Amino acid sequence: MQIDETLLQRLEKLSYLQIPQEHREEMIAQLSEIVSFVDNLSELSTEGVDASFAMSDAATALREDIGNVDRTINDTILSHAPHSQEHFFIVPKIIE
Repeated sequence: MQIDETLLQRLEKLSYLQIPQEHREEMIAQLSEIVSFVDNLSELSTEGVDASFAMSDAATALREDIGNVDRTINDTILSHAPHSQEHFFIVPKIIE
């Protein structure tokens, strides 16, 4: 796959990013390098390798969901707010 200005513009649109003009050539080179690396992976022979070789039969260890409330964190955050009351931020009314 060839990375060019047209593809870069399309990627910008899809990702909602805007790449500055001075970084476009560098970005095209980096993306080309990534695509080249991925193309090399397609040359690997996976014949005889079980499709689930990296999977484990062991279940993920679960923990009990216990809430932990540390009021000092809340108080520290609220201490930086211009207005707060009863552990809540007070903001200006924006809807009439």
